[in-house]
Amino acid sequence: MSQKKLVKQLLKKLDKLESDREKLIDKLAKALDKLEKKVADKKTPAKKSAAAKKAPAKKAPVKKVATKKAPTKKVPAKRAAAKKPAVNSEAS
Repeated sequence: MSQKKLVKQLLKKLDKLESDREKLIDKLAKALDKLEKKVADKKTPAKKSAAAKKAPAKKAPVKKVATKKAPTKKVPAKRAAAKKPAVNSEAS
């Protein structure tokens, strides 16, 4: 194939990719709008009854599980040998 034909084919592919990209961006924008609308609806719910406001749901107390600690062995600290270095009394 000549270079002109290759360039034309590549330009066609590029145009197609750009149009696909724009379509995807539009779809994403629409989906984002829907999500934002749902979140806005959840944040502003209809008026709740007075009883529901006065009696909040009570959570069950969480029981703390006692963990068994492994017995620690006390190792006596090693004392450094307090040896004085031998002094050579040899006179030269």
